[in-house]
Amino acid sequence: MADLEQWIGKSETREEVIAPFPSNALAATLDRDDPLYGDGTPLPPLWHWLHFLSIFKLSDAGYDGHEALGGFLPPVPLPRRMWAGSRLKFFAPMAIGKRLRKVSTVKSIVAKTGRSGRLVFVTVGHQLFDGSCLGIDEEHDIVYREEADPAAAPLAPPQAPVDSAFQREIQPDPVLLFRYSALTFNGHRIHYDHPFCVDCEGYHGLVVHGPLIATLLLDLLRRNKPDALVTRFDFRAVSTIFANESFSLHGKAGGDGRCFSLWAQRADGTLAMDATAHIA
Repeated sequence: MADLEQWIGKSETREEVIAPFPSNALAATLDRDDPLYGDGTPLPPLWHWLHFLSIFKLSDAGYDGHEALGGFLPPVPLPRRMWAGSRLKFFAPMAIGKRLRKVSTVKSIVAKTGRSGRLVFVTVGHQLFDGSCLGIDEEHDIVYREEADPAAAPLAPPQAPVDSAFQREIQPDPVLLFRYSALTFNGHRIHYDHPFCVDCEGYHGLVVHGPLIATLLLDLLRRNKPDALVTRFDFRAVSTIFANESFSLHGKAGGDGRCFSLWAQRADGTLAMDATAHIA
């Protein structure tokens, strides 16, 4: 941990002119009927994840398809890497056609021991600017875990709530996973390499991306509250969803009508992702 803690405070900055193609491609991937996205169109919440991507040579990829560690992210000596959750605040719209700036900083590195063995949590802060205007402030939690123990009994996730006010069924096939991986330049093999998922990571199928599930949850809110302006969104991954296994998205409003509980539920009724969205 002493070596890893040297990465705390490490920062990098990227700039990008926001092109319309990723948004139009994601809208098609999510089966939306949006008008064509173009210059001046605000990015929907979370769609900034299609931009400021880390571009690295294939020879610089790690065994799992991710960029090898030890550059911006610390070289955590645990092989399994997952997006555990995020907390985002939206202050101002970020528009297509603008040159935007993203500043990323390693904020904390914490080692823990859980029921599945050793864990290391790395929290990275991301701030998205249009000139001097802060548009998005995000904290992103990455969890690193030990190799899967094939003899260990799987942990039982909690049951999902049963009182949603609106919902949508999703059939996550490998094409959906491929499209999202391509749009986010995500080479992680758990999303397309079935033998790797089973033999190396201990899963029983291709894993649906955590950020894709989060995007689908906010997309559910957009479909039911199309004029709502999201000001904050927090989500936490709870259990894994696999390709070719249907799952459902759910939501309900709180008492003031400005805070929404959102969650993803597996076909067996267990909770896969828990989220909260605030709207203006």
